[in-house]
Formats: sequence, structure tokens, C-alpha cells
Amino acid sequence: MEQTISFSQDTVLAEACLGLPENERDAGWKAEKVLHGLGFSSDDVRRSPSEFSGGFQVRINLAKILVSQANLLLLDEPNNYLDVVAIRWLVRFLREWNGELMLITHDRRFMDLVVTHIIGIHRRKVRKMSGGTEQFYRQIAQDEDIYEKTRVRDERKRRQTELFISKFRAKARQAGLAQSRMKTLEKLETKEKLESIETFDVSFTAAPFGAATMLSVYNLAFSYDKNRPYLFEDVSFRIGKRERLCVIGKNGKGKSTLLRILAGELAPLSGVIKAHPKLEIGHYGQANVAQLSDERTVLEEIMSADPNGLPQKARTICGSLLFSQDLALKPVKVLSGGEKNRVMLGKILMQPCHLLLLDEPTNHLDMESSEALCRAIDEFEGSVIMVTHNEQILEHVAERLLVFDDGKTRYFEGGYQDFLRQVGWQDETAVLKPAMERDSVSNPVAERQERKRQAAQLRQERSRVLKPMEERIDRMETAISDLEADLRRVNEELIVASQQSDAAAIRDLARKSKELPQSIDTQYAELDLLFREYESLREDFLRRLSDIVGEEEDSG
Repeated sequence: MEQTISFSQDTVLAEACLGLPENERDAGWKAEKVLHGLGFSSDDVRRSPSEFSGGFQVRINLAKILVSQANLLLLDEPNNYLDVVAIRWLVRFLREWNGELMLITHDRRFMDLVVTHIIGIHRRKVRKMSGGTEQFYRQIAQDEDIYEKTRVRDERKRRQTELFISKFRAKARQAGLAQSRMKTLEKLETKEKLESIETFDVSFTAAPFGAATMLSVYNLAFSYDKNRPYLFEDVSFRIGKRERLCVIGKNGKGKSTLLRILAGELAPLSGVIKAHPKLEIGHYGQANVAQLSDERTVLEEIMSADPNGLPQKARTICGSLLFSQDLALKPVKVLSGGEKNRVMLGKILMQPCHLLLLDEPTNHLDMESSEALCRAIDEFEGSVIMVTHNEQILEHVAERLLVFDDGKTRYFEGGYQDFLRQVGWQDETAVLKPAMERDSVSNPVAERQERKRQAAQLRQERSRVLKPMEERIDRMETAISDLEADLRRVNEELIVASQQSDAAAIRDLARKSKELPQSIDTQYAELDLLFREYESLREDFLRRLSDIVGEEEDSG
């Protein structure tokens, strides 16, 4: 999937058909089906590609790739510029894709729904492992915990060995043993302490607010051209203290425009906005990047949000946004798009406010930074109105929804999962649910048989994957027991050799007494990693079986 935009055909459909295999160039319905899934209407596919925004032009490039019947898809941020409905469609498409797939994305939920393996770049090293992001991060944390414990233990052993050598080196009877310890010390690997990783760590400051209602909106309507239909109309809602309202829907329906109206940057054509006279708003908008001054530094731009604020506070905010030390003195004009978005966020952090208006704040943020921002939103004592297409964030943040769908804007009291269960997206309701209901009603016996077939296949896969791991765990436990028995025997023999002043035996047994605990510790560490992986896979198989056959599945 190329990020560069270059079109040669007169219509979107003709351009998308270029991606079809040579012998299927006349199968335009395949390209049209993909274009519809990515948010193009029947009228849109007959328009020129040049008439669309950059985001929709990227979608045309994506459509050409998806219809190509390639063996391997290489997708770089394929869900960028997609709204929540198109992202949900793309997830279904990629899950059904029969070829191989490699993708880059900062949307953790999207990744977990699509991939079977993760390749992660961590501390300048690349590693691949099966499973999703949760398993990957858990494994990284576990490996680093083991590394740190091993490092501390080795340092303690090093100090003890050095103390032993300095104490007994001059004593003739112990000189040989001290010499042996010196050789052991030379071979002992020095592990460096892990460097702390600079993380995105923001915190919004809420100003005290005594009234029950911050903002009330009645019958709001807007259009950029008075002679054309409204972009949206009849929008009404109320925001009280510490509330979370998420605005969701397809692109181009007016979600960002609504936030700009609430921020006072645009005036509605009709309707009323009643804001508390002391209401302080912090607005993070995609279009606000243009308001940054190219000649200011990052630090100066953030300080401009509150000229009376303390420079140290601005410095702290710079550091929390990964502009530490000299990076805070970079001029805005040399920053990337993602860095400029972080500067805009920093300006909001400079001043306490009551209400945050956030327009896709996780765009340009990696997974860890997105999760840090979600935590900051969760801890904010004020209220939040946020536009986002990220379903993981919607599930975590949204308490109520303002939904732009099917040409209408409606208010929904409840979270995102409640919305999907009770209402759902119009495009999915019209196509997917009736088909599922018809299949369920028409042939329930076939459906049960299919579930049994899938369950049997999954049980076979479970046995194939887990049985070798169980056998390996048994072998490792036996090996550890044997090593521990050897250590007990060596220690007993060492006592006898010491009593008999057998220097050669003491050296040999002391070496074994040193090596065996290290081997045991290594074996235990490997066993712990293997057992955790085994338990994770076992729980995953049980969950998948439960999804197929419900309560019929035996938990064993």
C-alpha cells in the first residue's frame, strides 16, 4: 500500500479496477464492493478521484490493493483516514483474507482483531512472537523483570565473591579456593542496568466548577453554504459535571465542525448554545495546527497559551510530551505533523479548564501514548466531548454518544457496546443482521452441526499445540528435580572433603556447587516462561471454544 497519490483514470471505480488481476479487469463489481465497504457511495464511485479529499484518495489506493488478489499484503497504517464504520468493515475483510498479511498500525484493538503474530521493536531489538499485543507486552515485562532480578542476583554474587577473595587470598589453606573464585569472577557476565524508557505522560488540570450544567445545546444546525442542505441539524444535548460524551460517525458528516461551533470558532445557522458564563474550554482540533507560529520554539508556543504561567510548568509539560531538554527549543516549523499535534495538546495542558473538546486526539500517537492519553482523560475531573474512530477508546471512555449515521444525528444514553447491541450502525444493520437472522431461522440444525465441526477442529488444534508443551514442562520439572538432587549430594560431599582437607575435591565440588544453582535458576526461569505461555494459550483455546459452543464445553 503506497502512501503516494497518483491517479490515471476518470472515475474512482475505473481507478480501483486497475488493482484487479489482468484477467478480471471487467469484474468491476468486485472493486465496487470494496469501495462501498471503505465508505464510497454508488454516486461517489462515478466521480473523479481528484474531487475527493486526501483521506478518501488514500482509501482509493487501499481499495486497489484489497482487490488485487495478492499473496502478501503489506499495509502501512491502513486504518488512517478511515471512520469507525469503514474500520469495522476492513477488520472483517482482513480476517477473511486467505493470503499473508503484514501491517503497521497504532490502533491496538484493530491489530488484535486481525493479526496472529506480533513483531515488536523494543530497546532497539526486533522480536517476533505469537498472539496479540497483550501477550507481547506481558512477555516483554516478564523478560525484563527476570533480567533485572538476575542482574541484582549476579551483582550480589559478585560482591560476595570479591569479599571471599579479598578475605582468603593471603591464607595458604584457602588460596586455591580463592584462585578458583577469581576465575569464576572473570567469567561472570556483567549485566547493565536497563535504561528507563522515556514515556508520554500527560495530565489535564480541571478547574473547580460549582454549577450542575456546563453546556446545553438546543436544535443546532449548520451548513457551510446556505444554499445547500444542512451538514447536520436538530442536534440537542446537555453536558454536566464530569461527563464523557463521544461523537461518532462517518467522515464528512460534521463531527469536527460541531466541536468548532462549541468552541466558538464557528457560528451555527440556527439553534442555541447556552454555556455557563464561567465555563473554561480546552479545544484540541485537527485544523488548529495552522494556528501555531512557525517562528516560536516548542517551549515558547506552549507558554503562549498562558503568558502568566511558570516557565518550569511549561518545561514539565514539554518533557511529558517527549520534548525533553533541547528538543523543547526546536522551532515549530521543523516539527512533523505528529509533533505539532503534541504541541497543541501541550497548550491545553498549560491552563486549567472545565470542559475538554478533543477531535481525534490519538491521531499520530503510538499505542503507549494513546493509552497514556486515555488514562489522562479518565482521571480528568472535568467533562469531555470527544470525536474518535477508535473503538477501544470508545469502549473505555464513552458514557453517552452523539451518533452521526444514516443522514441523522441522534443522542444515545449509554456506552459504545450498548449502542452496538441496541442500535448498531445503519450500514451493518441493513446488510449483516438480516442475513444472519435468515441463516439462523432457515437452518438451525445446520448451524449446530457447523458449531460442532468448528469445536472439534479447535479441540484437535488445542491438543496439537498444548500436548508438546505439556510434555516439555514434565521433562523440565524432572530435570530440575535431578539438578536439585545433584546439588544436595555435592554439598554433602563438600562437607566431607573439607573435613578431610582434600583440596582437589574441594575445588571440584566448589565449582559444581557454584554452577548447579545457576543451572537450576536458569531452568526455573525457562520453565516459568513456558508455563505462562502454556496457560495463556490454554485460556485462549477455552475462550474460543466457549464462543463456539457456549456452556456445553467442558472447562477441562
